[in-house]
Amino acid sequence: MPETPRPRLADYALEVRSKNAGPFWVTLETFMRDEAGYRIASDAAFLNEEVIGRLYGVPAGDVQIFRIPSLNVVKISFPRPVSQASLHDRDVHAGQHHVPLALLEVPDRLRAEAARA
Repeated sequence: MPETPRPRLADYALEVRSKNAGPFWVTLETFMRDEAGYRIASDAAFLNEEVIGRLYGVPAGDVQIFRIPSLNVVKISFPRPVSQASLHDRDVHAGQHHVPLALLEVPDRLRAEAARA
């Protein structure tokens, strides 16, 4: 019998998206469905500068995370690997950068907390 896939961050979100934040930065945004989802996305042990650095190959010190509880939103910004529209830019609008974040598996601890909420 096939194993049930583990829930991912996108499963708790209304939307996970990415966009340009100027020619040198990318911004990721998670719009969570509710407070339980926001608690998952804003959990600093789950989603932090080191995790984003590993996902996107950028130094953790260059990652900026903004948690906005009144909107159930977490915004993340980091430098683009190359400047927008340069020769080696593979995503000029940064429209596909959200995928690794959306596919991030939610740990059992946070899933259980969300289920109790």
